[in-house]
Amino acid sequence: MSFAGQAAFVTGASRGIGRAIAIEFAKGGADVAIVGRDRTALEETAVLCANARVGATAHVILADVADRDAVEAAVNETVERFGRIDAAVANAGQSVDALLLRLKDDVLDRLIEVNLKSAFYLCGAVAKPMMKQRAGAIVLVSSIVGLTGNPGQAAYAATKAGLIGLCKSAAKELGSRNIRVNAVAPGLIETAMTEKMPEAVRELLVKQAALGRPGTPEDVSGVVAFLCSGASAYITGQTIVVDGGVVM
Repeated sequence: MSFAGQAAFVTGASRGIGRAIAIEFAKGGADVAIVGRDRTALEETAVLCANARVGATAHVILADVADRDAVEAAVNETVERFGRIDAAVANAGQSVDALLLRLKDDVLDRLIEVNLKSAFYLCGAVAKPMMKQRAGAIVLVSSIVGLTGNPGQAAYAATKAGLIGLCKSAAKELGSRNIRVNAVAPGLIETAMTEKMPEAVRELLVKQAALGRPGTPEDVSGVVAFLCSGASAYITGQTIVVDGGVVM
């Protein structure tokens, strides 16, 4: 999958899945705008992108993706720097577990802002340069809990399910301009977020997977790259489950 001459925009790129996605684009020849709130971690990602391919350019942008103006400014900065945006990935997200009856308003609001509203802001912002180009690919990072639900994760699951609805609607709105919108729904992936899970829960999820192992960020980044590449030129509005065979 070649991204030579293209530019990618990745939120939540400071670590985990987002970092792996940025590196994947850099390997393929794309210039990459890596967006997040942790400058040190983003600069580490930029170094890894540069190491992935000679001449790779990774541009660090500090932004809170829950702020519409910040997202639009980050997109404008990317277009000014690279001249275009060919692929955009809404990966930024947070997970806070809470039983429905104990869910606090501030937690619910923050999850909606970071996990769901940020993706609306990204889609609206990148659609403008993509419409001018009459080409582009957007990928939203959802979760299998957005498909199945999960006890104690009603708010998180609802935001991830919302991304799937956004994906389908945006794909229908933007398809006539040759802009494709898809989603990925990862299962248990080895990241800093999942390290906090109780060991018993991790073991159960691994047993449920047909492949009998947790996933890696690279298991997801390869699928995201495929969905942004010419190899998936006739795929839009779809959700690809990347969970080792839990949801079938």
